[in-house]
Amino acid sequence: MKLPLLVVMSLLYGGVACACELCAIYSASSARGESHSGFTFNISEQYVPQSTLQLEGEEIDGLGALNDAYLNTSWTHFVPGYNFSPRFGINLSVPYIYRDFRRVEVPTTGGLINERGHENGIGDIALIGRFAPIQKIEADYSILFNLMAGIKFPTGDTDRLDDEVDRAELDREIFGPDHNHSSLGGIHQHDLTLGSGSYDGIFGTALVARWKRVYFNQQLQYYMRTPARGYEYADMFMASGGPGAYLMINDYWSASLQGNVYYETAGSDILIGQRNIHTGFAAWYAGPQLNITIGEHFSLNVAGELPFAYYNRGLQTVVDYRIHGGLTWSF
Repeated sequence: MKLPLLVVMSLLYGGVACACELCAIYSASSARGESHSGFTFNISEQYVPQSTLQLEGEEIDGLGALNDAYLNTSWTHFVPGYNFSPRFGINLSVPYIYRDFRRVEVPTTGGLINERGHENGIGDIALIGRFAPIQKIEADYSILFNLMAGIKFPTGDTDRLDDEVDRAELDREIFGPDHNHSSLGGIHQHDLTLGSGSYDGIFGTALVARWKRVYFNQQLQYYMRTPARGYEYADMFMASGGPGAYLMINDYWSASLQGNVYYETAGSDILIGQRNIHTGFAAWYAGPQLNITIGEHFSLNVAGELPFAYYNRGLQTVVDYRIHGGLTWSF
């Protein structure tokens, strides 16, 4: 039996999971949205709790109030899109961010900051273009390959980030330029900000190869960050992929299950021209994902993963697990 085109396309972007623009745009199955001209609309949600304090990749206890810090973040992305043709499309990612946190820090000037609260609002909006140089769909096999590129705009609130920069500049006035201005703690102001204040480049590829009811999904993403407001987030690289198989296929709906492995890494951020010693990481995650398509215009997915290797620089409160899902309509 020839697999419906809807089912094939539902695989194309199902394997990504992270709080990023490409993930929001292509995490849910597209329900023919990437294979036909016209409008698409996606809503994706990701929840990430952070409560494990690590020092140079090792969990650490006995630091008093520093161990009580946490950050629970919810990203909701609203993504309208339009496909000019089966090979060309454009999407706008509008994230709404909610952060519940307890921040415990020891500033370099001394004392203790112990703050509990929440931040919420619109984050940085991104505009992403898609080009598919390879689209080969046959009865027994298919190969689809997409290139993506875009720009992230500084639309999110930066009050938290500005406060961290202001404190670092005060440290420089007191202690001089050679003093390290990074405060001690697992959750910092740059973790709580809704926006980076910068224009950033976004690049990625997505590949899915299918043989009958078995497939393999793979993605690469690169975020090229720029300095703004005295702070520069480090560039980030992400890779993900894994095998999957269809559990059910008929003329009206399909269900497939896949296993994914994720690798993410970033260097150290730059704070007023100086390396922030408590930033930078390399992490591996793994987990299952269920993809479902219904009819010709609707699809959804749900997934979760756990970190099985997480190295961080300095002292950081790191990710405990991630849960995400998405819904997509095509018109």
